[in-house]
Formats: sequence, structure tokens, C-alpha cells
Amino acid sequence: MALQSTIDRGSHVPYYLQLKETLTEGIEQGNWGPGELIPSESELGKSFGVSRTVVRQALNEMTYEGLVVRQRGKGTFVSQPKISSRSLVQSLEGFYGDMADRGVQVITQVLEQTLQPADSDVALNLKLEAMAPVVKLVRLRFVEQEPIVLVESHLPYEMCRDVIKADLAEGSLYAFLEEQCGLTIARGWRRIEAIAADEEAAAHLAIDVGSPLIRLKSVSYTSDGTPLEYFDALFRGDRSRFEVEIVDIAGHGERERA
Repeated sequence: MALQSTIDRGSHVPYYLQLKETLTEGIEQGNWGPGELIPSESELGKSFGVSRTVVRQALNEMTYEGLVVRQRGKGTFVSQPKISSRSLVQSLEGFYGDMADRGVQVITQVLEQTLQPADSDVALNLKLEAMAPVVKLVRLRFVEQEPIVLVESHLPYEMCRDVIKADLAEGSLYAFLEEQCGLTIARGWRRIEAIAADEEAAAHLAIDVGSPLIRLKSVSYTSDGTPLEYFDALFRGDRSRFEVEIVDIAGHGERERA
């Protein structure tokens, strides 16, 4: 793309913000697609008649906002679009169902599907006796051939024995529980936090150690309050976004301001 200087020398807006706005518009207009390399710092500086310090400031802002990714020795690339999810944090739907509802194909790689004794954390969350048998599932989920989320699930073996031999490379775990085990999730809690990727997560998700991850922990319950699943999901921070709708559950409407 041939760039033309749009820096307004008489404006009170700092040069780096003007440059950031111009480059952002270029991305939004499709001048550079996801994963494409944008011009180098020196090329941008020459095209816009600004210093490399100004260019660096603009790119740092864009990196912070997730618009671009900077790779040492390679350059600056347009970020891949983030996968948004609202139902995953606000409903009982799983990742597979959430993506399927929007016509997005999910590929699942089952890394582990074993029977083992519950450790203290699993036993506490599933309200089981220590060392009670649980089914452990570790799955890597791909969207558009790219690893997006690593999920570790634990389920009480006595409640859903058939899960240990289920083919979960295709389809939804929740659908299997309902259709094959007669178990339906009625409620649950979910906790979200930001963490850095360790070596194991980084290797599975094809990212660098220390890269940002969104961690989603959850316990799901049947209608009688029995814990059915405890999962720990690690979503790539550069490809994931969660949306939350705020409602006035008390029904008070607009309140007076203090």
C-alpha cells in the first residue's frame, strides 16, 4: 500500500496519535488483513515525515489495544480478530455450543481422557470424598485451524461413567451428558482472571511463555444442586474476548445520583 502523509502539523493532536488513527483506519478498511505485515518503522517514518520515536509510540498504542502484534526481528503484524463470547460467561452453554450457534466450526483434540482419584481441589469443588474416582478430560479446541483454548475438566465417575469411553473429538460434552447420561446442567458459577502462560499452556496454544491468557474456571450443577463438572479453561488472550450484559436485577430502574 502506498502511504500518503496525513499528519496535520498545525493540530494540537500529537503526531503519534494522528499516525495511530491513520494506521487504524487502514486496517479497518482492509489495506492490511489479519496476519499481514505492515510497513516498518523506518518506512512509516519516511512516508509520514515523522521520527521513529513517533512511529514507535503509535505502534505501542496499537499493540496495547490489540490491533497489531510486534515480533522481534520480524516486524509488526495485524492481529487476528478476537473470538467474542457472551453466552460462555453468562449462560450454561459450553464453548462448542457457543461457537456452533454462530456457525463457527470447532475442532477438538482430546489430549487426555482418564479415570483417576480426585485431588483436594477437585474433590472440594465437586463435593466428593478425597481420592474419589473422577473422569479427567483435557481438550485442545481449535477455531479456523488455530488453537484457541485448552480445557481441563473433571466429572464424578459414579454419575457419568460413559464419559470415559465417549468420542469427544466430535460434538459437545454437554450434549453427550444430556443425551447419553440423562444429566442436564441447571446452574453454575464461573470465575474469570488474567494469567501468564506457563510452558505447558504455551506449547499447546502455540504462543510464547508469558503470553496473556484468560482463565475461566467453572463448576456446573444439576437441578438438585449436585456438582457435575469442574473445569479450568485457558483462552488465548490475543484471540479471545468475553462480553457481559449488565441488567438491573433488582428492577429499580434509574437511581438518583448522590
